[in-house]
Amino acid sequence: MKLLCLLSAVIVLASTSCALADGDAVAGAVVFKKCGACHTATGPDNRVGPSLMGVVGRAVASKPDYVYSPAMRAFGADGKVWDEALLRKYLPAPQFLVKGTRMTFPGLKSDKDLDDLIAYLKNPAAAQ
Repeated sequence: MKLLCLLSAVIVLASTSCALADGDAVAGAVVFKKCGACHTATGPDNRVGPSLMGVVGRAVASKPDYVYSPAMRAFGADGKVWDEALLRKYLPAPQFLVKGTRMTFPGLKSDKDLDDLIAYLKNPAAAQ
Protein backbone atom coordinates (compact mmCIF):
# COMPACT_ATOMS: atom_id res chain seq x y z
CA MET A 1 0.00 0.00 0.00
CA LYS A 2 2.85 2.39 0.88
CA LEU A 3 4.49 1.62 -2.46
CA LEU A 4 1.24 2.37 -4.30
CA CYS A 5 0.89 5.72 -2.50
CA LEU A 6 4.51 6.60 -3.22
CA LEU A 7 4.14 5.67 -6.87
CA SER A 8 0.97 7.75 -7.14
CA ALA A 9 2.71 10.76 -5.59
CA VAL A 10 5.64 10.44 -8.00
CA ILE A 11 3.29 10.31 -10.99
CA VAL A 12 1.37 13.37 -9.82
CA LEU A 13 4.58 15.35 -9.21
CA ALA A 14 6.05 14.31 -12.55
CA SER A 15 2.96 15.31 -14.48
CA THR A 16 2.83 18.65 -12.66
CA SER A 17 6.46 19.48 -13.44
CA CYS A 18 5.93 18.59 -17.10
CA ALA A 19 2.94 20.88 -17.26
CA LEU A 20 4.92 23.75 -15.75
CA ALA A 21 7.77 23.23 -18.21
CA ASP A 22 5.40 23.79 -21.15
CA GLY A 23 5.36 27.53 -20.65
CA ASP A 24 2.79 30.15 -21.52
CA ALA A 25 2.72 31.44 -25.10
CA VAL A 26 1.03 34.70 -24.06
CA ALA A 27 3.81 35.42 -21.56
CA GLY A 28 6.30 34.25 -24.20
CA ALA A 29 5.04 36.93 -26.59
CA VAL A 30 6.01 39.50 -23.96
CA VAL A 31 9.47 37.89 -23.58
CA PHE A 32 9.81 37.86 -27.38
CA LYS A 33 9.72 41.68 -27.37
CA LYS A 34 13.40 41.42 -26.36
CA CYS A 35 13.98 39.60 -29.67
CA GLY A 36 11.61 41.62 -31.83
CA ALA A 37 14.07 44.31 -32.86
CA CYS A 38 15.96 41.71 -34.88
CA HIS A 39 13.49 38.84 -35.42
CA THR A 40 9.88 38.13 -36.18
CA ALA A 41 8.05 34.95 -35.21
CA THR A 42 4.74 35.56 -36.98
CA GLY A 43 5.89 36.17 -40.54
CA PRO A 44 8.46 34.80 -42.96
CA ASP A 45 10.33 38.07 -43.50
CA ASN A 46 13.82 38.41 -42.13
CA ARG A 47 15.03 41.44 -40.23
CA VAL A 48 18.59 41.85 -38.96
CA GLY A 49 18.22 38.22 -37.90
CA PRO A 50 16.25 35.47 -39.62
CA SER A 51 12.53 34.99 -39.14
CA LEU A 52 11.89 32.63 -36.27
CA MET A 53 8.53 31.54 -37.64
CA GLY A 54 8.65 27.75 -37.50
CA VAL A 55 12.08 27.71 -35.89
CA VAL A 56 11.26 24.89 -33.45
CA GLY A 57 12.01 21.76 -35.45
CA ARG A 58 13.99 23.59 -38.14
CA ALA A 59 17.62 22.76 -38.87
CA VAL A 60 20.11 25.32 -37.56
CA ALA A 61 21.17 27.94 -40.15
CA SER A 62 18.77 26.54 -42.74
CA LYS A 63 16.43 29.39 -43.68
CA PRO A 64 17.23 29.66 -47.38
CA ASP A 65 16.73 33.40 -47.77
CA TYR A 66 19.00 34.45 -44.90
CA VAL A 67 22.79 34.78 -44.88
CA TYR A 68 24.02 33.27 -41.63
CA SER A 69 27.38 34.02 -40.02
CA PRO A 70 30.15 31.49 -40.65
CA ALA A 71 29.99 30.62 -36.94
CA MET A 72 26.27 29.76 -37.11
CA ARG A 73 26.72 27.76 -40.33
CA ALA A 74 29.55 25.80 -38.69
CA PHE A 75 27.43 25.24 -35.57
CA GLY A 76 24.65 23.72 -37.68
CA ALA A 77 26.89 21.85 -40.12
CA ASP A 78 26.42 18.53 -38.34
CA GLY A 79 22.64 18.64 -38.73
CA LYS A 80 21.60 20.20 -35.42
CA VAL A 81 17.91 21.05 -35.17
CA TRP A 82 16.38 23.84 -33.11
CA ASP A 83 14.47 21.66 -30.68
CA GLU A 84 13.53 22.62 -27.14
CA ALA A 85 16.72 21.15 -25.66
CA LEU A 86 19.01 23.08 -28.02
CA LEU A 87 17.06 26.31 -27.56
CA ARG A 88 17.46 25.88 -23.77
CA LYS A 89 21.23 25.66 -24.25
CA TYR A 90 21.44 28.52 -26.74
CA LEU A 91 19.08 31.19 -25.43
CA PRO A 92 20.74 31.76 -22.02
CA ALA A 93 24.10 32.59 -23.66
CA PRO A 94 24.09 32.64 -27.48
CA GLN A 95 27.64 33.95 -27.81
CA PHE A 96 28.96 31.31 -25.42
CA LEU A 97 27.42 28.39 -27.31
CA VAL A 98 28.14 29.72 -30.81
CA LYS A 99 31.50 31.49 -30.63
CA GLY A 100 31.61 34.21 -33.28
CA THR A 101 27.86 34.50 -33.84
CA ARG A 102 26.72 37.94 -35.00
CA MET A 103 23.81 37.79 -32.56
CA THR A 104 24.58 40.24 -29.76
CA PHE A 105 21.63 39.31 -27.52
CA PRO A 106 22.99 38.71 -24.00
CA GLY A 107 20.60 35.83 -23.29
CA LEU A 108 17.68 34.88 -21.07
CA LYS A 109 18.54 33.98 -17.50
CA SER A 110 15.12 32.93 -16.22
CA ASP A 111 13.86 29.37 -16.70
CA LYS A 112 10.31 30.74 -16.76
CA ASP A 113 11.22 33.15 -19.57
CA LEU A 114 12.79 30.24 -21.48
CA ASP A 115 9.69 28.08 -20.98
CA ASP A 116 7.39 30.90 -22.06
CA LEU A 117 9.49 31.97 -25.05
CA ILE A 118 9.76 28.41 -26.34
CA ALA A 119 5.99 27.97 -25.94
CA TYR A 120 5.53 31.14 -28.03
CA LEU A 121 8.04 30.07 -30.68
CA LYS A 122 6.29 26.70 -30.98
CA ASN A 123 2.94 28.38 -31.56
CA PRO A 124 2.86 32.19 -31.88
CA ALA A 125 -0.84 32.07 -32.76
CA ALA A 126 -1.55 30.80 -29.24
CA ALA A 127 -0.58 34.25 -27.94
CA GLN A 128 -3.38 35.98 -29.89
